[in-house]
Amino acid sequence: MRYQITGKQIDIGEALQTHVKNELGVAVEKYAERPVDAQVVFSKSANEFVCEATVHLSTGLTAQARGRAHEIYSAFDKCCEKMEKQLRRYKRRLKDHYRDRTEPVELFGGASYILASEAEEGESEPESLQPIIVAEMEARIPSLSVGEAVMQMELAGAPVLVFKNEAKNGLNVVYRRDDGNIGWIDP
Repeated sequence: MRYQITGKQIDIGEALQTHVKNELGVAVEKYAERPVDAQVVFSKSANEFVCEATVHLSTGLTAQARGRAHEIYSAFDKCCEKMEKQLRRYKRRLKDHYRDRTEPVELFGGASYILASEAEEGESEPESLQPIIVAEMEARIPSLSVGEAVMQMELAGAPVLVFKNEAKNGLNVVYRRDDGNIGWIDP
């Protein structure tokens, strides 16, 4: 597994990097058979350290966790516990969904845009109907089954997920509804 361990405006020493590699490696390999890479970012928020970890699995799933504490090692330990709990919850589903999958999930590129919010309060009508693009990014669109897409959305803690449906070979969307259920759009 490849590790990318960084600190935002704080120095990350060799001892902490070794600790992260050992502990996160044990936790992830315990519940996921083929982890690909892990990104761990440490930052400081007021008097607390924050640790954010993202683990990508060869199945296309992405697990994310975050921990906060007054000490940097404690922040990582809390983050690692959350990651392990998350993967443990989905281990049975991961086995069932990916037992027959021999190839990693195929990812397609797409464009993602951030549009400016509505006009200022003083303006009554916008100047044009074209939205103002604030940022443009590349998005990865996985090729998954509907069940895998729901699991990916829950693992990432995202409100919506766009994916290529393996069964119908078209773009689909799953999303969390206000009533707590999952919605699925299949055009």
